[in-house]
Amino acid sequence: MILVTGAGGYVGHTLVRRLVDAGLPVRAMVHSRAKAEARLADVRERIEIVPGDVTRPGTLPPALDGVQAVVHLVAVAIEKGGATYEKINTEGTINLIEAAKVAGVRRFVNMSQNGAEGASPYRFLRSKGKAQDAVAASGLDWTALKPSVIWGPQDEFANVQARLLKITPLVFPVPGDGSARFQPVWVGDVVEAFARCLDDDATIGHVYELGGPEVLTYEEIVRRVLVALGTRRVLLHTPVPLLALAVRAMQILPNPPVTPSLLDLLKVDNAVADNALTKTFGIVPRAFAPENLGYMRQFTALGTLRRLFGQSVEEAQP
Repeated sequence: MILVTGAGGYVGHTLVRRLVDAGLPVRAMVHSRAKAEARLADVRERIEIVPGDVTRPGTLPPALDGVQAVVHLVAVAIEKGGATYEKINTEGTINLIEAAKVAGVRRFVNMSQNGAEGASPYRFLRSKGKAQDAVAASGLDWTALKPSVIWGPQDEFANVQARLLKITPLVFPVPGDGSARFQPVWVGDVVEAFARCLDDDATIGHVYELGGPEVLTYEEIVRRVLVALGTRRVLLHTPVPLLALAVRAMQILPNPPVTPSLLDLLKVDNAVADNALTKTFGIVPRAFAPENLGYMRQFTALGTLRRLFGQSVEEAQP
């Protein structure tokens, strides 16, 4: 039995589907059963869904009972209420590690983050780095994957640009000179790497960086999104401190699209130094190209506004 934590999330439900299609037994640990039931409706009868909260250690033993391998995906990029980076990303991972040891689970595959380091000056990256430090020191048979930004129908980066473009007439602000670098990697390619790690004990004890086929600047990403949407905007280079004021003002919204801490991450180069997606896993990565971004055309100004104000919006499936 393979336990996937965060199975109701974007990478999570995509991975569950990939493992089930390979005929593997999967237990999906979720925080929101309703969300998971909706996202996994097509494979619901072939998996086991269990509740679990990495911040509440007492909820973890039932999820780990009879499990041979764990794929740990639970993390937050945007903090809400008490769901802080430290509580979810770091402490939650440590709680899961300890519960896995008690349950006798040896195999542990961890979703880290490109740029994550325990000594990072950026809280998000520091929380993920400390989590991976704990994984590496756990004594378990661990593997870690560190992707650059993940893109796909439900991502929280490129789709944010697409949605904001829908509600930003004529002019679209670009932070600074727009030169912040990323290596967008397709969710299906990330999921495939996870699946191959589970099949290959030679990956134990290794950290793998994952990226797409191209390094793109923030401005290049926005321009490709514009082509995919079939629309035009004047891109206005805007001083980051000025944008930071607007981002702070957005925090009054129930579901802000970006936070000051995420805006801060534009200072960090998000290209990968050694792309294991191709070198280790032999995966030909899908390009972040307009012809692959057609799903973005489903986004509407009304849907974007509803999302910002905390209302549920139907999502495209991968």
